[in-house]
Amino acid sequence: MGAQTEPTGAEAGAGSVSGAGSVSGAGSEAGAGPEAAAPKRTRRGRPGYDRETLINKATEVFVSRGYDGTSMDTVARELGITKSAIYHHVKSKEELLHLAINRGISALDSAVEDERQRTGLTALERLRAAVHASVVILIEYHHSVTLLLRVRGNSDVEREALEQRRKIDDKIRALVAEAIGEGGLRSDFTPGLITRLLFGMVNSITEWYRPSYPVDPEAIADAVTSMAFNGLEA
Repeated sequence: MGAQTEPTGAEAGAGSVSGAGSVSGAGSEAGAGPEAAAPKRTRRGRPGYDRETLINKATEVFVSRGYDGTSMDTVARELGITKSAIYHHVKSKEELLHLAINRGISALDSAVEDERQRTGLTALERLRAAVHASVVILIEYHHSVTLLLRVRGNSDVEREALEQRRKIDDKIRALVAEAIGEGGLRSDFTPGLITRLLFGMVNSITEWYRPSYPVDPEAIADAVTSMAFNGLEA
């Protein structure tokens, strides 16, 4: 995204990311003279971002450039806005990272928990559904999940993200153990190993998937689920 025209006057001091608008000077009172009937002159401000769009765009920048190597100056330049416009919505780069990661991990956790809690299904059926849902979420929140998988615990935000990942892994591992206990999965592999194999396949999608990929996300999820479980079912 290219840089956009700098705002002038009061627009520059506002530090907001609102869209382009019109600014008029102090007009005369209605009926005060011919000037009152003249059309008001407007000047266009900088097109900006609301909070949600800002997070989306910043996530893309973090993924393409790497979080540690990306400054807020870089984010602002890539988005074509000022740093003050970013700080209108977030307090720091760390908060922006938290918001960027949290989108994907919250969606993943909700999807896994929903499938885990379903009634009337075997553990294997719930596990398959959880893996399928995880693929769909990963594709929908591609940049957010990619960023999540790259964190290494270098800050409080990253350590919190890693802990959330571990909790999701624990939920899947418990489902795997339950499915083994029911006889749905082969028992010569440990629950931990199966969990790693399953999500190694799922997470690898972040390395090659792009929005232009000519296969529907549901079809990708079907393929991953089928391939993953064909060799695991008892």
